[in-house]
Amino acid sequence: MSELTVKPAESRSEIREFIMLPFRLYEGSEHWVAPLISERKKHLDRRRNPYFQHADAVYFLARRGDRVVGRISAQVDQRFNEVHDNDWGQFGFFECEDDPEAAAALLAAAEGWLRERRRDHVVGPMDFSLNHECGLLVDGFDLDPQILENYHHPYYAALIEANGYEKAVDLYKWSLHVSGRSEVMPVLFELADKLESEHGITIRGMRKNDLNNEIAKFMDIYNVAWENNWGHVPLTEDEVRAYAKELKPILDPNWAMVAENAEGEAIGVALTLPDYNQVLKKLHGHLLPFGWLTALRERKKIDAVRVFALGVKPEYQHTGVAAGLYKRHYDMAEITPQHGGETGWILETNVPMNRGMEAMGGEIVKTYRIYEKDL
Repeated sequence: MSELTVKPAESRSEIREFIMLPFRLYEGSEHWVAPLISERKKHLDRRRNPYFQHADAVYFLARRGDRVVGRISAQVDQRFNEVHDNDWGQFGFFECEDDPEAAAALLAAAEGWLRERRRDHVVGPMDFSLNHECGLLVDGFDLDPQILENYHHPYYAALIEANGYEKAVDLYKWSLHVSGRSEVMPVLFELADKLESEHGITIRGMRKNDLNNEIAKFMDIYNVAWENNWGHVPLTEDEVRAYAKELKPILDPNWAMVAENAEGEAIGVALTLPDYNQVLKKLHGHLLPFGWLTALRERKKIDAVRVFALGVKPEYQHTGVAAGLYKRHYDMAEITPQHGGETGWILETNVPMNRGMEAMGGEIVKTYRIYEKDL
């Protein structure tokens, strides 16, 4: 083997190598979906991604001779540390050939960079945080990843675990289909049907012509409803605006829902996205020059959704709002081309949500794992 080197990716050409490595590693893969190269450039750009207003990161490339064989990021999120009162760091964007020496060197480089910044614990992978793509796929390799979700080679877990990393928490993805409506526990629909008569709560679709405000409502509830979740970091206003801009082209009002009380206050939300990975799979990372024509044609064929996030303000969680949002998903699946799909990830420790998925006749189809290690 050629000599192994690991160095930060700093120049434009090196950042492009960082982005393009998975295209080679997954060449011929039945399930991997190429991200839009332009979007990945923006996501990694410290000037354009509002994540970097409260965080810093480094990108490492591993080479054997002139051949890039692996990549990793290391990041310090001051907002994460403030919220959780710790001195942790994260790693992310891990991709590697089946090369234990290269994987060890990449992880060592990330750990060294974090130690220099006085971090005492590392968790990952996160690209860059739990608000982005996160976790290593450890079960569900026979399925395509959905929108805003990673796919990984099965051997990655062994490469990471060989370097002293242990499971911190697993993230479950559940499959749900309208054909399973008869399997749903009747109490769910009973709760949903009483929402308006007993609590004055109604559920409507998000207004796409007022999307910035609608997404702001969603993120406000998201920040409150998830504040006790492991590793959650509230989004900043700039991050909310960035999300609204990115989500607007793919948002379908049928699948984006707002629950309001009698005073018109938003007290629950569900942001479910048509699975645009079905489109991205045909684009091979490029929207230009003619990929947009493919996108326009293929978007009409999308037949599944991803429940990106669903949450209810704590003071309304006893009213059955979640049941109402669940029921509306079944209603939408009966009148749209999307007849089912998957939930977003749910922490294995989130017993109420996982029980709710069981009550809806769901099945765990993918597991993503967050690893940890003391430094």
